[in-house]
Amino acid sequence: MRLKLDWRLLEQKGQAVIVEVVIGNIAIQPDIEAVVNSANGNLRLGSGVAGAIHTAAGRELEEYCQQFAPLPHGQAVITPGFKLPSKWVIHTRAANYLLDENAEDILKQCFESVWALAKEHNLKSLAFPAIGTGVFKVPLALAASTTAASLKAHQNDGVQLVRICVTDTKSQNAFWDAFDVVALT
Repeated sequence: MRLKLDWRLLEQKGQAVIVEVVIGNIAIQPDIEAVVNSANGNLRLGSGVAGAIHTAAGRELEEYCQQFAPLPHGQAVITPGFKLPSKWVIHTRAANYLLDENAEDILKQCFESVWALAKEHNLKSLAFPAIGTGVFKVPLALAASTTAASLKAHQNDGVQLVRICVTDTKSQNAFWDAFDVVALT
């Protein structure tokens, strides 16, 4: 079952970003222009989000990505979606929270890199995973609060719809809590 909830950020200059936090497969978002991949450094099929996106997109995605590997921490690249229903994939690489220094700063840089590409390509809709919470061990609350703060900072960049795709109710609630905190600041 896919649970869909809407939340509007503070309106500024007559614009609002619609934020949805859904339990669902990020690789299957036909109404979203670009999905964000929480990528590994070699931009290959992996587990979690990278596995779902690469599997759904087909071999062509992995082959295309090789020109950008290795992807440095905090950076992002945009590729075609190939067999995905979304036109684009934005790949970004978080740091391992347990092993890498400055993992929190690198996570923030991931978002900055994604937003820069979204603006450059005039994207109106994005789907984000809980970046870094899988094999990179970023705590869920940190991923959620970083996502919310980043979205608030970029709410006037032209993106009209942001969908956060998570796997369970606990994650969904963590993101809603983070968005509630950001709305109060």
